[in-house]
Amino acid sequence: MSAENDSVDEGKMYISYNNVHQLCQEAAEKIKPMKPDLIVAIGGGGFIPARILRSFLKEPGQPNLRVMAIILSLYEDINSVSTDAEKTGTEVVRVQWIDYLKSKIDLVGKNVLIVDEVDDTRTTLHYAISELQKDADAQAAAQGKPPGSTNFLVFVLHDKVKPKKAALPAKIMDTGKYLAARTVPDVWIAYPWESTDIVPHTEMAVKQGNDAFL
Repeated sequence: MSAENDSVDEGKMYISYNNVHQLCQEAAEKIKPMKPDLIVAIGGGGFIPARILRSFLKEPGQPNLRVMAIILSLYEDINSVSTDAEKTGTEVVRVQWIDYLKSKIDLVGKNVLIVDEVDDTRTTLHYAISELQKDADAQAAAQGKPPGSTNFLVFVLHDKVKPKKAALPAKIMDTGKYLAARTVPDVWIAYPWESTDIVPHTEMAVKQGNDAFL
């Protein structure tokens, strides 16, 4: 869970844009050897990290990786957007998904990098991977190919140390295909794209040591 009020709160972990950019830069060197063919960004928090990663993952003479956006709703905001009244929902709701026909996306045999900002309860990541795996297997069946040839990779900016409500497949977790830029305590993370006043937000990120580090 991550959000921010108009004023800064000493109890939150503030992250700057510089910090996000360099976390992605650092992680890209570990992701490149996995040779992703496609990026799937989980919105809204995964959009900006995914776009930054695309720049760092580009290989000379090769086209940019395509970034496909999916939106899943797990948080129920009882009052307004990005308030402390946001509470965790009990199930994932699919708001936006990949249109495979229009986008001409074929998952079969591909390395698919899934990007989100935070691994909190792991519920959203579990849902995304499970549903994308179903889509990949359905595409494989339509092509007369066996299922299971799609490899899923996961990148998050922050993994919170807390009991998870869902699990990810062992072939991801036990083979180095899950990458968190930082492991952090179970605190409220305030990301810059959620801020309505970026100057004090950035000042707090700098004060907490969550700014540029490379």
